[in-house]
Amino acid sequence: MMNTADPWSVPIAVMQIPDTGLHRDLEADQAAREAMAEVGGLREVLSASASLDVTPKSGGRVHVTGHVRARIGQTCVVTLDPIENEIDEPIDLIFAPPEQIPELSDLVDEAAESETEIPDPPEPIINGLIDLGRLATDALFLAVDPYPRRPDAVFHPPTEASDPNDHPFAALKALRPDASAPNKQPGKPRGGKGG
Repeated sequence: MMNTADPWSVPIAVMQIPDTGLHRDLEADQAAREAMAEVGGLREVLSASASLDVTPKSGGRVHVTGHVRARIGQTCVVTLDPIENEIDEPIDLIFAPPEQIPELSDLVDEAAESETEIPDPPEPIINGLIDLGRLATDALFLAVDPYPRRPDAVFHPPTEASDPNDHPFAALKALRPDASAPNKQPGKPRGGKGG
């Protein structure tokens, strides 16, 4: 049974990462790609792969860099035709033990206030594991164009109605008092005070 929250799961134990680091090439199988398409609201995921380098850092932190590449099927928002898009998204993230996350997040906030490049906040290492498949899936979803369109698709807005009385507020015009009639308010005498 596939976990829909993590359709592509490739966990690695932090304790088993050698000091020199490790390299992983991942390829999502058909079941994982179908689950990814469902979770991501895509027509289909034709292929999904990741090439990642995992490097241990001081304090139990882990640096993960690499790329996720995918070919996805979507629907053009203009023509509603099926289209395919390529994704090539870089990955550069730090994972840290959960107890270090608040302190490291503060460092990210401080960097945001200065003019230095803002690093991404660290991700937590959960139960001593890093899920490379989930990381690749998240990066893929972030790279998806929410409004995909064919390169030659052109949106033509609806043309203006030629009949001036044929518009959404035409019925309200009939309720408006005639502008040409004198502006009389019944029940109020004109001129001086009543006696």
